[in-house]
Amino acid sequence: MSEISRLLYYTATVSGCAGLLYTGVLFVVALVSVLASTPERRKDARATLGILVRRRGR
Repeated sequence: MSEISRLLYYTATVSGCAGLLYTGVLFVVALVSVLASTPERRKDARATLGILVRRRGR
């Protein structure tokens, strides 16, 4: 039974790290979409942000 609990712990840890990494990427892209110096970069960053947060239909 300890193997299962260790596996669950590591799975939760990896999932948490992946969630934090994804949130960080979204934050950086959102920041670039607002603060970029050229309109082309802002447009590209907004398009990327739209792809990252697009929700899929159920």
